Amino acid sequence: MSQSISSSSKGILEQITKLRRLTQPYFLPYTSSNGWSFLLLIFALICCVSGTLLFLLTGLMNLLSNSAPSLTNEYLSGLDEVIDKIWNSKIGYIVTSLFLFGIGAFALFRNQLRQKRWVPWLILGLVLLMLLSVNGINAGISYLVKDITNGLIGQNASESYSKLWVLGICFITALPFRSLQFYLSAKLQLLWREWLSNNLIDNYLTDRTYYILNPNDENDTDIDNPDQRITEDARDFTAQTLDLSLNIFDSILTFSINIGILLSISRNLTFALIIYASILSTLIVFASKKLFKLNFEQLKYEANFRYGLVHIRNNAESIAFYAGEKQESQEINNRLKSVVKNFNLLIIWEALLRVLQRSTIYGSVFIPFIILSGPLLAGNMDFGEFSQARLNYQLLEGSLFFIIYKIEALARFSASIGRLEGFQSSINEVKTSKYNLYKNDVLDSDSIYLKNVTVKTPEDERLLVNNLNLSVKYGESILVVGPSGCGKTSLLRVISGLWSTNKGEVLSPQKGELLFIPQKPYMNLGTLREQLCYPLETNRFSDDHLQAVLTQVELKNLVDRYPDLDVKQDWQRILSQGEQQRLAFARLLLNSPKFVILDEATSALDIKTEHYLYNLLKEREIAIVSVGHRPTLQDFHENVLELKGNGKWSLINSKNFNFNSNLDTNN
Repeated sequence: MSQSISSSSKGILEQITKLRRLTQPYFLPYTSSNGWSFLLLIFALICCVSGTLLFLLTGLMNLLSNSAPSLTNEYLSGLDEVIDKIWNSKIGYIVTSLFLFGIGAFALFRNQLRQKRWVPWLILGLVLLMLLSVNGINAGISYLVKDITNGLIGQNASESYSKLWVLGICFITALPFRSLQFYLSAKLQLLWREWLSNNLIDNYLTDRTYYILNPNDENDTDIDNPDQRITEDARDFTAQTLDLSLNIFDSILTFSINIGILLSISRNLTFALIIYASILSTLIVFASKKLFKLNFEQLKYEANFRYGLVHIRNNAESIAFYAGEKQESQEINNRLKSVVKNFNLLIIWEALLRVLQRSTIYGSVFIPFIILSGPLLAGNMDFGEFSQARLNYQLLEGSLFFIIYKIEALARFSASIGRLEGFQSSINEVKTSKYNLYKNDVLDSDSIYLKNVTVKTPEDERLLVNNLNLSVKYGESILVVGPSGCGKTSLLRVISGLWSTNKGEVLSPQKGELLFIPQKPYMNLGTLREQLCYPLETNRFSDDHLQAVLTQVELKNLVDRYPDLDVKQDWQRILSQGEQQRLAFARLLLNSPKFVILDEATSALDIKTEHYLYNLLKEREIAIVSVGHRPTLQDFHENVLELKGNGKWSLINSKNFNFNSNLDTNN
C-alpha cells in the first residue's frame, strides 16, 4: 500500500514538473531553478487583484453613499458595513500591504516580462478579478436568500419584495462579469496556443529536428504524429490548463468565502461535508488510474487513424493505378478498430466512474437534511438559516467535489501533458548525444571533399561505404552508380550534412551554394510562384523572369494553364512526375547554386529532355553529383563512382567505364 502511494506521489510530481515546463515559458522565461519565482508572481497577481477589487468597491460605495444615500442605506447597507469593518480592522492594512507587495514583485521582474509577456498576466489578472467579483456576489446572494425566505415565512411583503429587487440586480450585475470572464479566458487561451504552436514549430524546424524525429524507420522514434502534437495537443493543453486552473482558483475562492458562512451556521454540517468529500475524492482518484492511460492511448489511435486517411488522399492516384482500394480499406479499418477497441474500454471505465460520481453527488443531498433537521425541528434554527445553509452547502460542495466533477477532464489533460511534453523533450534531446549519428559535422568549403569517409546507417550501423576519398570542384561532375541498397542516397545525405560520418572528414559548399534535387521533387503548399522560387524569397524575381524559366525547361504549357503565378493548387497531385522534375530544374536555375546533387532527378523524363536539361547545367558550369541508372548520363560526367556494396567502391574516369558490363557484373 505504501509503495502504491509512493508511486502515485512520484507520478503526480512528474506530471507537475512536465506541466511547469509547458506552462511557465509563456508567462516567464524558463530555467530549472526559477520555479519559485513563477509561483511568487502568481501569488503577487492574486494580491494585486484582491487589492484592486477592494479599492474599486470602496470607491464605488463612497460614490453611491454621496450621490444616493437613501438607496445605499436601504439596499446596500450590509455591503457598506462589511467594507467599513475591513478598513477599521487589520484586514484593510493587510490587503493594502499585499497589493503593494504584488506591484513590487512585478516591478522586480519587469525585465523578464518583456516581449509582450506582460499581456497574459494582465488578461489573467482581469479574469481573476471577474471570478472574485462573482464569488463576492454569490456570498451576498446567500444572505439575500435567508432574508427573502424569512420574509416570506413571516408574510413580510415589503421585506421580501425589496430583497427580491436586490437579488435581481445581483444576477444582472453578475451576468456581464461572467461573460467578460468567458471572453478573456478564451482570448488568453488563443494567444497562448498561438505562442506555444509557433514556439514548437520554430524548434521543430530548427537544426533539421523535423528530419530526425521522422526517420525512415518508424520504430526508431517514440514520437508519433508530430502534426497532431503541434495542432490538437497544443490546443487541448492550453484550453484545459486555463479551464482547470481557473476552476481550481474559483473552487478555492468559493471554499474560502463560504466555509466561514457555513461554519457560523453549523459546524457539524461543515465537517461532515469536508470528510465526505475527502474520502470520495481519494477513492475516485485511485479508481481513475486506468482512465488516464486509456485517454493517452486514445489520442494516439485517433491520430494514427486520421493519418491513414491523409495518406490515402496524398497518394490517391498511385492507389488508383494499383487498384489497391481493398488493401487500403483493410489498413484503415485496422486503424479504426484500434480506435473503437480502446474507446470501448474508455466508455466502460467512464461509465463506472460516472456511477461512482452520481452516487457521491446523490448521497451528498441527504447530508444537510440529516444534520440540520434536528436543530430546525427543535426551534434552534429558523427556516431562513436553513435555506442559507443549503445554498452555502451547495456552493461549498461544488468546490470540494472539484476532482469528482472533473476526473474525465483531468484524465484528458494528463494525456495531453504527456504527449506535448514528450514532444518538446524529444526536440530538446535532438541536440544531445542521442542523435550524434545525425549530427551535421560538414565543414564549409568551395568544393565537395571527402577524406577517408565511412558511411553507416544510423539505426543498425550497416556498413555502406568504407574509407571513401573523393573531391568535386566547381565545374566538375561525377556520376554515382551501383546496385540498389549499396548506399548511393546515403552518401548524398552525408555530403548534404543530413547524416554524420562514422569516420573521416567531409567538406561541402556552404548553404545556398549546394542544392539537392531528389527523384520525387518537393512540392510545397504554396502558389506556383512560391514553388519556383523555393526556398528563396518570391520578390527576387519578376513574372517575366519566372515565366521565361518555365519556358526554358519546356513547361510552356504550365505558363499557358496558369498565367497567374499566384494561383494555389495541389501541385503534387496536379502535375505529373515529369512535370514536377522539370519544375525542379526551373527552381534549380533560379537558385543558381554552384553545386547540385541530382538523385535520379530525371528518371521520369525522356532521353531527349534529360540531355537538354543537363546541357543547361553544363552551360552554367554548375558542378554536378548525379545518381542514376541510365547509361546516357555517362556523357555528362567526367568520373563515375561505383558503389559495390559492403563498403566497397571504385572511382573510374567516365571514358573508361563500361556502364552495362560493370553493373551487370555487380548484379
